[in-house]
Amino acid sequence: MTAAVGLAAPSLVGRQVTVQVPATSANLGPGFDTLGLALAHYDQLEVTVRDEPGVTVEVHGVGEGVVPTDESNLVVRAIKHTFDAYGQEFPGLNIVAHNAIPHGRGMGSSGAAIVSGVMAAKGLLDGIVDIDAEGLLARATELEGHPDNVAPALFGGLTIAWTTPEGPRYKKLMVHRGVSPLVFVPEHVMSTALARSLQPITVPHEDAVFNVSRSALLIAALIQSPELLLAATEDKLHQTYRAAAMPETSRLVSLLREREFAAVVSGAGPSILVLADDPARRLIAAELVAEASETPWQALMLAVDFKGATVITHPIETAS
Repeated sequence: MTAAVGLAAPSLVGRQVTVQVPATSANLGPGFDTLGLALAHYDQLEVTVRDEPGVTVEVHGVGEGVVPTDESNLVVRAIKHTFDAYGQEFPGLNIVAHNAIPHGRGMGSSGAAIVSGVMAAKGLLDGIVDIDAEGLLARATELEGHPDNVAPALFGGLTIAWTTPEGPRYKKLMVHRGVSPLVFVPEHVMSTALARSLQPITVPHEDAVFNVSRSALLIAALIQSPELLLAATEDKLHQTYRAAAMPETSRLVSLLREREFAAVVSGAGPSILVLADDPARRLIAAELVAEASETPWQALMLAVDFKGATVITHPIETAS
């Protein structure tokens, strides 16, 4: 027997989960809509099932006072989407979000919100519905539209993501210990939709071949030969077309690459990802950007996250 519409099933009331999801950087230069890297910079979420219908959302940190706190919130939508996909009644929820991933900066904030919701649903439905890795990726991709950000957010490390008629697929790879990410985050934002609109529908054959070769080389560089990262991060499919919309990003990427740093636009931008082959070189890159930038940029010296999203299900407390 199912609970009344809008009410939690008795077995769920009081159940609480804690979710942690890493930031991500997609594309990594040549791997447009395919490659993604999980970064050790996290959003955290606490979700509790309550007796009453409806949802309360409390946001701390990034997005506080800005993002919706009702059922239009992306995390809420992702939880509901997952419950619906598995034929489960959507319960009343209390949600507390602690956000650290910058919004609109190309670090996978929307993907992280979606993954947070999908993982929360997985935890809340533990013992009722078994949601495997394939199901997690499918539900997250249905909301995000493409898997290049949600795959590394879910599974960690370096991911290769692709789509099939049966749904999205991924392969996780471990990154060489010498690879040291550095992300430069500006104060201004960039719309992913705008960034995508600047790209042509078709590209020259030679540019496509160029990116195929660099994408293959990038896999080798990231897992085995970091000394090849500068050559491996060259791109002709998307960064040049988007440059006019983020001139400062484009200028700094060019400057960093002239100094032999493997710098690329992080995701849709405007943040910049540097894949250093030596942790100490990140300090030099940070000094270079600080001296050359016309606007403030925050330098985040991060590690690669190898775990991906995690969920802890807390036991339901009962009255003694």
